[in-house]
Amino acid sequence: MTHHRITGRTSRRARAAAAVIAAGVLVPLAAGATPAAAATPTVSCTSGKSGLAAKLTQDITASLVGRASTAAVAVRDNTTNTTCGLRIGERYDSASVVKVTVLTTLLWDAQKTGRQLTDREKQLASDMITKSDNAATSALWKQLGVTKIQGFLNAAKMSRTIPGSGGYWGLTQISAGDQMLLLNLLALKNTVLTDASRGYTLGLMYKVVASQRWGVSAGAPSTARVQIKNGWLSRATHGWRVHSVGAFTSGGHSYTISVLTHDNSSMQYGVDTIQRVARAVHKDLAPAATATAEVFTPPAVPQEALPGTPETAPRDAVPATR
Repeated sequence: MTHHRITGRTSRRARAAAAVIAAGVLVPLAAGATPAAAATPTVSCTSGKSGLAAKLTQDITASLVGRASTAAVAVRDNTTNTTCGLRIGERYDSASVVKVTVLTTLLWDAQKTGRQLTDREKQLASDMITKSDNAATSALWKQLGVTKIQGFLNAAKMSRTIPGSGGYWGLTQISAGDQMLLLNLLALKNTVLTDASRGYTLGLMYKVVASQRWGVSAGAPSTARVQIKNGWLSRATHGWRVHSVGAFTSGGHSYTISVLTHDNSSMQYGVDTIQRVARAVHKDLAPAATATAEVFTPPAVPQEALPGTPETAPRDAVPATR
């Protein structure tokens, strides 16, 4: 794989998205409020297109009415300069969503010396993203080590993300805001990832197997290129964690959606919550488009083995190199 060095500045839109998150404007507190007295988080949107922010705020809020899931949502439409957020700074166990970060760290590290990925690395990367293979993830996590992963997080300004310790990559702490930053690095030219690295990552996300293309893909325009990664994990506290992140492009229109959830009674319940949000977002961002007819539903028994956690057998995790 050939990597192209980018010497230009990070795009204005990428910097704007990062500034929005850093400023915390997506989840404003009332004047004078203290953390202990903060109100229940609400959806907050801004947009360069008249009426769109209010529409998205209303529809995302309505999509979550009656849902027991605790959901975090981050939306970025680079075409209309639109951003939406709900609980964007709250941390969730990552499950397999972190695999995109593992891949981008691998590519970012390879860029430093201008080297191509080895055949082994390419196969592991493909299995990790397209099939959500845990063994491949553990091998790359061990190869990279937490120091390099943290180095990439620093470069990407993903300050709310904390790598999982002891090899438990599925317990990496992530936020919807940081996932939006990562997806924006993939969607727009920047100084962190080369064009080749961005294209390679999005190419694998585009090839995710059909049984794992549920989530934020629900309701996407039928003409859209859907680049997606999902994650799911059940633990004694907060029930099922079910997450979905994706980047969408159609006819020059580019936007990203990240939805993280926990407190789900089942995997299916979490999927349903995410897909309710996704349908609302796609409808508002692409109102003239014909929505994808097929809605993907996960199998009764997840095809991906759940990421290792301290509650499961130690064999499920490969300790990371420090």
